[in-house]
Amino acid sequence: MAETIIKVENLSKQYRLGEIGTGSLSHDLNRWWHKVRGKEDPYLKLGETNDRTTKGNSEYVWALRDINFEINRGEVWGVVGKNGAGKSTLLKLLSRITTPSTGIIKINGKMASLLEVGTGFHGELTGRENIFLNGAILGMKRKEIASKLDEIVAFAGVEKYIDTPVKRYSSGMYVRLAFAVAAHLDTDILILDEVLAVGDASFQRKCLGKMNDAATNQGKTVLFVSHNLSQVQGLCKKGMLLENGQLKLTGDINRVVSEYVLGNQQASHIDITQLPRVGPKSMDFFIRKLNFITDATNITENEPIEFEIEFECFNAIKELVIGFSIRDTMDTKLIECRTTSNIPNLNIEKPGIYTVSVVTKLNITAGVYVLNVGARCLNGPLEYIPSVTNIEILPCNNELEEWNKPSAGIVNTPSQWTLK
Repeated sequence: MAETIIKVENLSKQYRLGEIGTGSLSHDLNRWWHKVRGKEDPYLKLGETNDRTTKGNSEYVWALRDINFEINRGEVWGVVGKNGAGKSTLLKLLSRITTPSTGIIKINGKMASLLEVGTGFHGELTGRENIFLNGAILGMKRKEIASKLDEIVAFAGVEKYIDTPVKRYSSGMYVRLAFAVAAHLDTDILILDEVLAVGDASFQRKCLGKMNDAATNQGKTVLFVSHNLSQVQGLCKKGMLLENGQLKLTGDINRVVSEYVLGNQQASHIDITQLPRVGPKSMDFFIRKLNFITDATNITENEPIEFEIEFECFNAIKELVIGFSIRDTMDTKLIECRTTSNIPNLNIEKPGIYTVSVVTKLNITAGVYVLNVGARCLNGPLEYIPSVTNIEILPCNNELEEWNKPSAGIVNTPSQWTLK
C-alpha cells in the first residue's frame, strides 16, 4: 500500500490588501476577544476569491481556499495554473515559510525547497560555505554534507568559483548551486518553484534528469511548479490545477495540463472581433469569426478537421490570402495552411461578409495546441490574430499504435512499409 507523505486538509490562506500593518486597534481587539473565547477569527469569514482580473469590495482576499489533496512517497507532481492562482502560496505553506489561515498540513519526512533563486544563501559567504549552511538548515550533519560536497560542486559546474562569495555569482550560477544542494542532500521531499527558468537549456535537462532519478531510484517525492508545460508533462505523472486560489482538478498530468490550456475557450463558434491583432490594421477586410464544423471538443488523431473563417470586406479585393497556423504550447509553429494551396487567386468583387471553409488533416500527435488565423491582400499588410483558441487532439483508440502517442514525437507522418 502506498505511503502518504504529504496530506493537506481544508487548507486556506487569507491576506489583507492595502498597506502593510495590523490595520486598526478595533480589529486587533475584536480578533483578540474572539480568540480568548475560543471563537473563530471573525475576519476569516470575510474575503473574496482571488480573481486578479476584477476589482473586489473586500479588503481581504483568499489566496487559497479549501485545498485538499494527498501525495504518496516517490510521486512526482506538477502544479499548474495562471499567475496569481496560488501556486507559490501553496508551496510556501508546505515549506512552512508562512502559516495557513485555516486547515492542516501533515508532512512525513524531511523537506528541501527551492522557491526563489538563492533561497537561504548568504551573499557574503562563499559557495562552499553556503553549501554547508544550506545543509545545516535542512537538518544535515556536517560530515554528511562533506561526503557529498564534491558531487554537489561537480553537478553545479561552479568549481572555479566555489570559494568566491556568492554575491558575485550570476543568477544562473546561483540557481545551479542552489538546486545542486537541494537535490543531493538527504531529503524525502523536494519542492521547486519556477527556478529552472533561470538556467540554460543544458542545465535544465540535467536538472530534469536528476529529479526523475531522485523519484525513480531514490524514492524522493517531487513537487514541481513551472509554466513550461512540456517540462511538467515530461517529468510528472500526476498534477493539480489551481484557479483563483481553488483546487480545480487533480489526477493524471496530461489531463490536468489539457484542462489548464483549454480552459473555457473551447466553443463551436468563436467571436474574434475583440481579440488583439498583430500588424497594421487592414482598411480592406476584417476577420470576424471562427466556426468549427467538426466537434471542437472531439478531434482525434488522423481524422480530418473542418472549420470556417468568416470575414468582412469593405472594398473589392484582389488576391486575398487567408490562412491558419498551429503552434504548440511552447509557441513553436508546427503547421501553416493557406487558401493559396488550391485557390491561388481569391478575388472579392464587392463589399460584404464572406466565409471560407477548410478541411484538412493536421497529422499531429495527441496533445493540446494553439490555433492562430491571419489574412492579407495583394501588396497589403498581414493581419495576424494569435491564440484564437486552443484545440485538443485526442489519441486514437487503437492501442497498438504506440507511436501515435505524444512521447513518440509531434508529427504523424503517413508511410508504408514493405518486407522484402
